[in-house]
This record gives sequence, structure tokens and C-alpha cells, in this order.
Amino acid sequence: MAPKEDDLHPVSSAPDPTHDDVFGEITEEGPNFRNVGFTGTVILMMKTQIGLGVLAIPSALDVLGMVPGILCMIAIAVITTWSGYMIGAFKLNHREVYSIDDAGGIMFGLPGRAYLSAAFCLYYIFNSGSAILGISIGLNAVSTHATCTAAFAAVAAIVGFGLSSIRTLGRITWLAWIGLPCILAAVIIVTIAVGIQDRPASAPETEGPWSSDWKVIGHPSFAQGIAAVSNLLFAFSGTPGFFSIVSEMRDPRQYTGAMLTCQTGVTAVYAVIGCVIYYYCGSYVSSPALGSAGGAIKIISYAFALPGLLVTMTIVTHIPAKFIFVHALRGSRHLTSNTLVHWTTWISCTLGITVIAYIIASTIPVFDALVSLIGALLGPAMCIQPMGAMWLYDNWAKGRDSDEGARSKRWMAIVVWSVFVIVIGTFMMVAGTYGSVVGIIDSYSESGGSSAFSCADNSNSV
Repeated sequence: MAPKEDDLHPVSSAPDPTHDDVFGEITEEGPNFRNVGFTGTVILMMKTQIGLGVLAIPSALDVLGMVPGILCMIAIAVITTWSGYMIGAFKLNHREVYSIDDAGGIMFGLPGRAYLSAAFCLYYIFNSGSAILGISIGLNAVSTHATCTAAFAAVAAIVGFGLSSIRTLGRITWLAWIGLPCILAAVIIVTIAVGIQDRPASAPETEGPWSSDWKVIGHPSFAQGIAAVSNLLFAFSGTPGFFSIVSEMRDPRQYTGAMLTCQTGVTAVYAVIGCVIYYYCGSYVSSPALGSAGGAIKIISYAFALPGLLVTMTIVTHIPAKFIFVHALRGSRHLTSNTLVHWTTWISCTLGITVIAYIIASTIPVFDALVSLIGALLGPAMCIQPMGAMWLYDNWAKGRDSDEGARSKRWMAIVVWSVFVIVIGTFMMVAGTYGSVVGIIDSYSESGGSSAFSCADNSNSV
């Protein structure tokens, strides 16, 4: 018998505002973890996506070439959008799921939970580290390197720790409303500036007009190419945070519409900004891209970007801290009550994440290399592979024994797609990590390359 329509799409009921399968009873004695509306969900999702990743897209296009780079970006957007859809569907089918490790536990038992727990925490800690690195670059640019870079990184970590310690995503939403326009304004300023300037900041001075050397098709080595694709994957790597966001929505049934709105907007922004900056800068594009225009524009763009980068750090520090916090106190009255245990556990989580992130930012102080490593080593395990397994888990038995027919063919097509997603994710993890590690080794080998815990100005990288 062919599966019914409901077998392939989750059926949801109206949410109970006073009880949650993750947080338990919602009372006035503690924080309301279920307080994010549709618009707030869109803004939070877009801020988890548009942040550090957009700053690495032009340099990725320089490696791959304009056409292959855009095609890779679109392919990654399609896969991660489907992954985002599966998060919402799996959450509605399994209301007890709070984060990706809960999904792993349902599908694969304790080994799946342990693996995805470790990957999730590492992924967001590395994200937090890259945010600290980005903020230190911004502070160096705005202040024209007024003090040691390690000190700027410490300042970023301290401020980020304070903001990420806000306990609910509902209250962090107002920060996202500030951060998203700021980061967009910064990249738009640079995009306009590189279009009207004679040449990018790092281009050599020549007689007569300067012509951009942008390439339709690049010719990178395998390691360079796969590392660039990993940069593009990182740009769409806010996907695992969608678990936490949907868990704190007032009505999770609105999730899919919010996610599609987010992904459409993010892809359009990435394509326009990436293409324009690369077209005008060519191989002289900076990474992060905000330094491409140079001079006063560089200072202005980073001044706008700093609030956005700080909000990015707030979110990517808050999410893993909340993950550890919820798992530590789940089933206890301390989870939703303002007790000493509650506050001690929460502050310990945010502080611990921040300290480790600061060490990572200081140890791998090359923006492109760190972003590529995150996208390759941890991106597929967070954004691609588990989502293919989620569909197979929920729908394999429902369609396996169905009669031949249109619906059965649809089931088979999605099975093939789900397996493809798992396979391509595995390839990206292995090959991308190799390419990223090669890039980091090459960076340390170069004369004048960045070093760990360096005081040198890191805002002039190309």
C-alpha cells in the first residue's frame, strides 16, 4: 500500500504555552525559553548565517573562479535548505529533541548521541573562536592597530562572554536586530566602494587605468579548491543552530516558512556581494573582504561590522553554552528556576566556551584557514550528513513495502537524495579537512605569516 501524504510530512498540533517536552513546565518563576516569534526566528536564523562566512566568499570565488564558485554556492544552498527543512520536520515528529545530539540518540543510540554532542560543541566553539578573530581584525582596522592583537582578542572574548550570558534567545533577538543590519551595511559599503574606486587597496600602483584580473574559471590545486568550497559551506553553516531556535519558538509550526525566508535572503545576499566584490577586486580581494577597499572605507566598514561580528559571537557562544546547560540540568527544577545551581551552571558554561574559543582564535590566527577548517572538519557533520539520516529514519519503513506508483517513486527519489547527501558530506569532510590543513601549514611556512598569540596587525591579510 502506498504511504499516505502524512507519512512523508509531519502532523503537528497547537503548542502548549505552559509545558515543553524539552524545558518542562514554563512558569513565571524562571526564564521563558519559548518566546521567539516568526519574525524573530527569521532574524535569528539570518544572523546565524550572515556573519563571518560572507566575509570569506569573495576570496573563495577567487580560488574557484566566478562560475564554478557561484554554482558551488547554489548547490550548497540547496543542500542546506533541505537540511533546514528536515530539522523542522524531525522536531515536529520528535518533540523531545532540543539539539542535533538528541536526533543522533534517537537514530543511533548512545554512540550517535556522543559523536554529535562532541561535534556540535566543537563546531560552535570553533565558530566562536573565528568570531573573536574577526572582531580582533575589526578592532585593529578601526584603531589602526592601537595595541597588541592578543589584547584585542581578549577584549572581544570578555564582551562576548557578557552578552552570550543572556539566558534566552528571545532576549537575544533584539541584538540580532542590531547585528544583522550592521554586518549588511558594512559589506554593502565595501561593495559600493570597490565599484567606484580605481583599484582595490592591495593592487599595485600602475600607470593608466587598472583592470581587474577576475577569472571566469579558476585553476586551483585540489587542496586549494576543496578548501575554498569548505569556505562556502561555512557561509551556510548556521543550520545546526536551527534546532535551538525552533525549540524556543512559540509556535514551531511556523518554522518552515521562517527557514525558507532566511535561506532565500541569505543566498541572494551572498551571491550579489560575493560576485560584485570579486569582480572589481580580482585576485587582490582581502580576507576578510571588508579590507578590500582600504583606507577610510576599511575603517568605516569595520566600524559598522563590529556590532554585527559581536552579535555573531554572542549567538555562537550562547548556543553551545545553552546546549551544555540544558543537558546538565534537564529534568531538574534548576533548569527553569532562578536558583544558585541554575546561575552557577549557566555562567560556567558561557565562560568555559569563551575561554576555549579565545585559545583557538589565538592559535589559528588566519581567517581563511580557520573558516575553511571549521567548514570542512565539522560543517558536514552538522549541516549535511545527519539530515539525510533523519529522513531515512522517519520514512524508510513507511515506504519500503509500498506498492509501485507515483508516490512510491517519489519515496525512492528521496531515498537516493538522502544517501547522496550523506555521501557528499563524507567526501567534503575528508577532502576538505585535508585541504584546510594544507592551507594552515602553508600559512605558517610563509615568510611573515601569522603566528600564535601574535601582537602583529592582522587586518591587512590578503
